[in-house]
Amino acid sequence: MPDFDVVPVAVGVLVVVAGAVIANYLLNSGKKDKSKSSKDDSKKSSGQLRTLVDPQEKYMLPLIEKEEISHDTRRFRFGLTSSKHILGLPIGQHIHLSATINEELVIRAYTPVSCDDDHGFVDLVVKVYKKGVHPKFPEGGKMSQYLESLAIGDRIAFRGPSGRLQYLGNGKFSIKKLRKDPAQIYEADKVSLIAGGTGITPMLQLVREVLKHADTDKTKLSLIFANQTEDDILLKPELDDLAARYPDQFKLWYTLDRPKPEWTQGQGFITDQMIKEHLFEPSSNTLVLMCGPPPMVNYACIPALEKLGYQMERTFAY
Repeated sequence: MPDFDVVPVAVGVLVVVAGAVIANYLLNSGKKDKSKSSKDDSKKSSGQLRTLVDPQEKYMLPLIEKEEISHDTRRFRFGLTSSKHILGLPIGQHIHLSATINEELVIRAYTPVSCDDDHGFVDLVVKVYKKGVHPKFPEGGKMSQYLESLAIGDRIAFRGPSGRLQYLGNGKFSIKKLRKDPAQIYEADKVSLIAGGTGITPMLQLVREVLKHADTDKTKLSLIFANQTEDDILLKPELDDLAARYPDQFKLWYTLDRPKPEWTQGQGFITDQMIKEHLFEPSSNTLVLMCGPPPMVNYACIPALEKLGYQMERTFAY
């Protein structure tokens, strides 16, 4: 705090100056405490520096790398607060991106494909829905096209963590059925996963976490992953590698709407028969997680699960 040379010309002057000094001290003290608190909060994730300190705040992160994975899919890498920071995203949670696009505030949820152990960056894999390509969405994807337009160094607002599910490890999940509900703890020896399209990202996040700790986390996982064509399968090399390396703990089955003649796995929409053959049977030790287009979840997955006798209380849709 700066020093003040006060000449006591009059008692009234002394009172005014003393009051100003005290107020200044209290104000600066409060700022220091708040700054210290913020720094302390940023280290709450295993003692590491976190970027996402306050889920209500927006963090402007720069695009530092862009990779073309396929004709319509990109990997966007954003820089974190520093090279020593991690993102700070619990397993099962996601982030929101927000941007003003054509004078409209657009907000979208994404699950990173990078690991939360990664320092200095976060990766998002995004399918870019371009204008005039899909007849049902003639204007294309607002956020995906905006991301595609970003130049290296451009910034976008991140907010999080967010979400109603969090994986606590060793088959234990904290789940809110509705956003305002209190969290309940669910335990499962076996977890069935159903993903469609870009809905694979939260599933991969969970699969990675379980298998990374496979020596202590014995949770078994089985995944059905639905796509239009084989070229649409996101992150296939990593999924295939994990299934090959952990055959006793992770099972993987693909199904395609429009397969090539040589395709050897599933064809068509997800059905009760497909679930029966490739996921774990209903039990009090089984949990079912779903993420994908709402029609797939609501009109294919849920009716099939109900038909097979799964407890809806032990299912969750992202």
